Amino acid sequence: MASSSQPRPTACLALADGSIFYGYGFGATGVTTAELCFNTAMTGYQEIMTDPSYAGQIVTFTFPHIGNTGVNPEDDETADPVAAGMVVKWDPTQPSNWRATETLSEWLAKRGRIAIGGLDTRRLTRAIRQQGAPHVALAHDPDGNFDTDALVEQARAFPGLEGLDLALDVTCAQSYRWDEMRWAWPDGYPRQTAPKHKVVAIDFGAKRNILRCLASAGCDVTVLPATATAAEVLAHEPDGVFLSNGPGDPAATGAYAVPMIKGVLEAGKPMFGICLGHQMLALALGAKTIKMNHGHHGANHPVKDNETGKVEITSMNHGFAVDSQTLPKGVIETHVSLFDGSNCGIRMEDRPVFSVQHHPEASPGPQDSFYLFERFAASMAG
Repeated sequence: MASSSQPRPTACLALADGSIFYGYGFGATGVTTAELCFNTAMTGYQEIMTDPSYAGQIVTFTFPHIGNTGVNPEDDETADPVAAGMVVKWDPTQPSNWRATETLSEWLAKRGRIAIGGLDTRRLTRAIRQQGAPHVALAHDPDGNFDTDALVEQARAFPGLEGLDLALDVTCAQSYRWDEMRWAWPDGYPRQTAPKHKVVAIDFGAKRNILRCLASAGCDVTVLPATATAAEVLAHEPDGVFLSNGPGDPAATGAYAVPMIKGVLEAGKPMFGICLGHQMLALALGAKTIKMNHGHHGANHPVKDNETGKVEITSMNHGFAVDSQTLPKGVIETHVSLFDGSNCGIRMEDRPVFSVQHHPEASPGPQDSFYLFERFAASMAG
């Protein structure tokens, strides 16, 4: 009787608690360390991997069919993948989509990102939910040689995201203009040729589709680096200021962002923030932020608008949250998560300044939250 043997694993995921998961590697080879989170979205793996908010994190995808639509340049949220690596249930198949220009594995390999397939992602996700986002080391070796003890030690040596300012790693090096609008069939991305509002967007790790939504709402967008001062922002004489998404601990980024935001608020400018920008605004107004157990990462998160009673299906990606108990007088909690009651939006009572934790540009609802960009444009028109 012929003996059967399993192929030798070519990738290994080591958790700081000593747990070891073996699978099959694709993408780049080598070793990377990061915090491990899970994402429940069924689509958008390319957008997730290129979202700057995932700096310092490896993403476990709970949906098993990852890679089946390939990748293409139009779906990048920034120039290259920012997430440190990816974990999937099944090895990616050959892409079956007319927009695909290359396979997921080729794309990851060219950009130095490690991935592992063949894991029990349900077990891994359950561990993350119960124990919090762990620190991990992910290794890919085609020969299957792994020093698991060394990998566990590397995972334990990862400093974690608390107290870490990652916005400086992903922000733009210099200012630039943006006029590309949201994708539309059949022409792709049109240009904004008749803007009505002049907006300065602060890049803490901005996704391209947020900038497209601002342009589609009638904004002439100038993007400034995360370290821009209030004087540099106001020198552009904007009608409004936008605070982008981004990675890391908001309290660390706030060291330079909060003074800028306070200066802009004193000038009376309308302001709109998303994700890290929401947290930055809350800190500037006197609230505090907290690290979540495993965060919110997915495209199926119900968020309630407290002021209208409406429930929006939203996309989220954050490991920190605004502590609603610390919101000062004059700042209203506008949105809450229906999963855990955590804060998802605030606004000032006496001026057009507001922000949300979720991503209104990501279209999971599909367009439940686009009104926020229109609200920002209307605040500048008034």
